[in-house]
Amino acid sequence: MKFAFTPSLRCASLALGLLLAACSIPTEQADKPANVAVKPAIPVEDSVAPPPPATKDKSQQRATGVMELAEVARSSASGEAMVMAEPAASAAAPSVAYAPVYSFQPAPQNTEKYQRHADNPVKLTRVDALSTLSLDVDTGSYSNVRRFLNQGQLPPKDAVRIEEMVNYFRYSEAKPLPGHPFAVQTEVAIAPWNRDHLLLRVGVKAVDVKAAAMPSANLVFLVDVSGSMDQPDKLPLVQASLKMLTARLRPQDHVALVVYAGRTALELPATPGDQKEKILAAIARLQAGGSTAGESALKMAYAQARAGYIKGGINRILLATDGDFNVGVSDIEQLKSLIERERESGISLTTLGFGQGNYQDAMMQELADIGNGNYSYIDSLSEAKKVLVEEMSATFNTVAKDVKIQLEFNPAQIAEWRLIGYEKRVLREEDFRNDKVDAGEIGAGKTVTALYELTPVGAATLHSERRYDAAAPMTGDKTAGDKTTELGFLRIRYKQPEGSQSTELAQTIARPDAAALTLTPSADLRFASAVAAFGQLLRQSPYTGAFSYADVKALAVSAAQNPASGVERGEFIKLVDLAAALTPAKPETNAATHDRSSTN
Repeated sequence: MKFAFTPSLRCASLALGLLLAACSIPTEQADKPANVAVKPAIPVEDSVAPPPPATKDKSQQRATGVMELAEVARSSASGEAMVMAEPAASAAAPSVAYAPVYSFQPAPQNTEKYQRHADNPVKLTRVDALSTLSLDVDTGSYSNVRRFLNQGQLPPKDAVRIEEMVNYFRYSEAKPLPGHPFAVQTEVAIAPWNRDHLLLRVGVKAVDVKAAAMPSANLVFLVDVSGSMDQPDKLPLVQASLKMLTARLRPQDHVALVVYAGRTALELPATPGDQKEKILAAIARLQAGGSTAGESALKMAYAQARAGYIKGGINRILLATDGDFNVGVSDIEQLKSLIERERESGISLTTLGFGQGNYQDAMMQELADIGNGNYSYIDSLSEAKKVLVEEMSATFNTVAKDVKIQLEFNPAQIAEWRLIGYEKRVLREEDFRNDKVDAGEIGAGKTVTALYELTPVGAATLHSERRYDAAAPMTGDKTAGDKTTELGFLRIRYKQPEGSQSTELAQTIARPDAAALTLTPSADLRFASAVAAFGQLLRQSPYTGAFSYADVKALAVSAAQNPASGVERGEFIKLVDLAAALTPAKPETNAATHDRSSTN
């Protein structure tokens, strides 16, 4: 049989040949399916991590990337030169490794959101001597930053919240003050990044209550099962995390499970904690699919929490999601108002963030803050174990709520001061004694740290002298006695978990003498300042001068031996190495050329 080539068939044949030649695809490969999507370019706006290529299993790719980066960091730390090898081609890949093969599926878009915040400014003490803030116990920023670094990217600037990085770690034990649920510690040392400045650490350590001694818990698991959760680091990780928590439940605890996607459903009514098989079966049934109806789900979860309310117990919703509320929320302010009303009834909201690509960090943090809860980002099963098992009491058992601190600096000793982090937690002076103003909650055993960089009187300042400034300096506490040697005066206010009236305590902060400043600071202060410096470097802060990642590492290594958090501190040091390896080197400046150009 003979085949006659019509003009149309000849044109089609020619077009196909030209297409194959232009794409450099061997003809023997042309009949194979195009199953490799082109890797999207890394966004110019450093907002998110790029999605992994479709040709490699995500968990395998992440593990490979972490090992490669760790090797780079180790080589960098040891001074060895290292060239990272190209990844090995897949056995199923075309013979021409660099020929793009296009699929008709759209590339995933990066829609992660981080709330913008600028570093706190340097304040002139004689003009503004008071610092008032709400203490923050969230830790989500640290594990999210870790996720970026482990995937080979520096994090977006606004993903770095320094107070959450500092407060991720556990610090030394301290005995509570008599009659109060926490201890208060202050320490002053020379600032590691500016030898002319001082660094003040204010630490609040809550009384520790073992998980077995916690009040009875009424928990509602509120789980996002929308289509966006159908990723290995989302719903499957949520299920594994909740299973670990279920294993720790006691007979007096109760759990309900609410799920939401295109619809909201009660997957499991309130069930005693000793019926673990029933709870685990409900968790295992969860499947992802549909869109996200967040508002109706929250309403159902709060209804379940009210129905099982335990007076004097723990009444809390655990929201597990990537934060992408895209259905049913016509006004985000209405959602916030709902949570604010419910918190007054004694039901708190903890948010657990999962996944990447469309992660809504700002939403997760804000909902937890309004809901009198805490926010954690779960990037691995080990992080889930830390938050939900090892620190179970700190996560769920609130020992003090609406905790605020106010520092009054003495202008006779301190010329300038700067609060490091807490940009979104700063309060007005009049908010301190206003019990209607919401503030942070502290869980059992939790340590919360605030760091201040201080410029002593006589050191160079960033403010110019004011010729006509006749304002009398604030003198601090009005009690009798010599106050000239005080750095400042610290006040703390808080409420009991079931109370509505605040308790206030106060203490002075004495300036250490010259001999004391030559002594080595405590390991806690050294490590906290290393984490703070690391956060400032990631945020490209203008306040750290020539302090480098190498300096951060040396400072952290000197304080890494802590029985309570030695593993976490060791991991932090590795992250510093990764950040150093990922940060572009600054070009060398020709001083002579610079001098000549500056005189022209």
